[in-house]
Amino acid sequence: MSASAQNQVSVRYFAAARAATGVEQEDVALDGQLSSGATREQFIELLISLHPEVPAGEPPLARVLSQCSFLVDGVALTDGKVVPGNRVDVLPPFAGG
Repeated sequence: MSASAQNQVSVRYFAAARAATGVEQEDVALDGQLSSGATREQFIELLISLHPEVPAGEPPLARVLSQCSFLVDGVALTDGKVVPGNRVDVLPPFAGG
């Protein structure tokens, strides 16, 4: 496995997060200062930097991500870190019943 592949996090976007990024899934590199892990806030900043252009008619990604839940390998991210090798699901609030 290459060094860059070792620093990858698999990210899956759902609903409004998918619409705001324009992608369903992507691999994101945790490089430099983030190579040992990223807090929730650092990870949000990284995702925003990767998607500076928002598709027409969609809300800004920063606004969407601020309302999202993040599941890291199926567990809600609260105080922990996202580390290389994790799978992160980005889940906006869902309405309905």
